[in-house]
Amino acid sequence: MKFKPVPPAPDEFEFVERAQRAVPLVPDTEADCCARLVGRLDLSARDDARTWLTFLRALELVTETPSGFRRTETTPTVPDCRAALLGRVVAAEAVHDTLGSEPLTADEAFEAVREQVPTWERHSDPSWEAAWRERVAALLDWFVLLDTAERVGDGRFRSR
Repeated sequence: MKFKPVPPAPDEFEFVERAQRAVPLVPDTEADCCARLVGRLDLSARDDARTWLTFLRALELVTETPSGFRRTETTPTVPDCRAALLGRVVAAEAVHDTLGSEPLTADEAFEAVREQVPTWERHSDPSWEAAWRERVAALLDWFVLLDTAERVGDGRFRSR
């Protein structure tokens, strides 16, 4: 299963650890988990918390059970999160594959993967392009956080 939501990358990996710890060990409802995320991470909106909850599932740090969401007992590591991001987040691998030794901007990376945006998404959302540009930019920031890319100035990224 691939997950779509990608929150903005935090400044430090420890934020991912804090986000995972904000989700209870005992399954709880989405509403309660989101409330905990908002309160413990200082998120500004419940939608931001919902994005984080889904993204933590993609990173295999949270799981959904029949009685709600709970954190896994997996300790977050950069290599594990990187592997999960590349394998379980929509377009992450494609965006990563655009990176090489020549630096790219987020817009250039978007143009490289533009044709891979599902047709249904292009037709269902008139603002799909802006949303996907945001997604690509967020993924690039996550690649920097997870040590698979580096920011090389002027908003450009290249593979590590």
